Amino acid sequence: MSGPQIITLGCRLNIAESEAIREIAGEQDDLIVVNSCAVTAEAVRHTRQAIRRARRERPEARIMVTGCAAQTEPETFAQMAEVDAVIGNREKLDPAHYPSSQRKLGSQAQRRAPPHETPASAGVTEVLKAAEKVQVSDIMAVRDTAPHMASAFAEHARAFLEVQNGCDHRCTFCIIPYGRGNSRSVPAGAVIDKARELVDAGYQEIVLTGVDVTSYGPDLPGSPSLGLLVERILKAVPALLRLRLSSIDSVEIDDRLFELLAHEPRMMPHLHLSLQAGDDMILKRMKRRHMRTDAIRIVERIKAARPAISIGADIIAGFPTEDEAMFENSLRLVEQCAIVHGHIFPYSPRAGTPASRMPQVDRAIIKARAARLRSACEAQRREWLQSLIGSTQSVLVERNALSGHAENFAPVRFEAPQSPSSVTSATITGLENGVLIAQEARQ
Repeated sequence: MSGPQIITLGCRLNIAESEAIREIAGEQDDLIVVNSCAVTAEAVRHTRQAIRRARRERPEARIMVTGCAAQTEPETFAQMAEVDAVIGNREKLDPAHYPSSQRKLGSQAQRRAPPHETPASAGVTEVLKAAEKVQVSDIMAVRDTAPHMASAFAEHARAFLEVQNGCDHRCTFCIIPYGRGNSRSVPAGAVIDKARELVDAGYQEIVLTGVDVTSYGPDLPGSPSLGLLVERILKAVPALLRLRLSSIDSVEIDDRLFELLAHEPRMMPHLHLSLQAGDDMILKRMKRRHMRTDAIRIVERIKAARPAISIGADIIAGFPTEDEAMFENSLRLVEQCAIVHGHIFPYSPRAGTPASRMPQVDRAIIKARAARLRSACEAQRREWLQSLIGSTQSVLVERNALSGHAENFAPVRFEAPQSPSSVTSATITGLENGVLIAQEARQ
């Protein structure tokens, strides 16, 4: 193994930042960095599981935990015997927090030594270790964006480019603003420079990421919009073949961005919306800024302008006070918005959020509703994938040379190896286990 092992949980922004960490940490073969997610209690549990698994598999490695869960509840991870250090979201992109492989984080050797080797001053040592183990600053005090947008991606043929971080909204269920801080944008010039660098390095597709991507710009001179940023990237980097957006808020799609999504061929026909629910009362209690009809209307408009576009969405099952009729509204939204890339989250209370103090839905009911939502999304997805058989798709080939994603983000597997990281025209011949089967189209 060359360089640190990075374990990434959660969103595309974490993926981008993990690659930045990989560069910053250098060739530290004895380091494991767990980049955590805090979006649900289940995500935090998965982080703990990943840490314990990493320790079992590599008992002598140093384990550093960072990310949103480390930011919002550092004590949870500081108390784990497997963990050597906990650093916050601001600290994780600072080279000063990645000591060389010769410097150990904490008293690793003492911590793992047999009891008879523990020094008499063990009690004092443990207190000192606890004080030094956690380095998490006030994320709300951060006002800038670090120039850490990664230029190399170990596992993907597409690159994830951070253009925004943090969030100014306070949805009642969400802990993420307290993990990421307030919204702040990367200046367009820095974004364009990094996009050029990525294209020069051979990347054919870039995904613009952030916590609340469509809030891009108000904190910058002139208050540029996300649509304007996209226009500038496409104009300044003509060699970029494919540009994609990560999850966006439907109410923040202005006319400029809509026109790009609807008519710009280099903008991928794939829209992932942060919908969260399909019932107006639940949306109000979530403190969302859209209503059910807003979601349906934007999908109808974009599909009328660009029928090939595919729709993804985040939906929460079992939000507090949700009754069966409210849930049915969310269930119907799957069909009404033609959701084929569904991300379903069973609601779990996050300490410190208003929703955690609302009347809770029984856990068994939440689980059952999440299963019904997933089933509805899977049915929509199967029908959509089946409709693509016989079509020709432009596919970005992954590093393994045998799989990739079409422009609409449909997963594709090739019958024979292709050129890795290339964009290939492929004829879809079948569907197996939710993946399209393709052969290279004749030119």
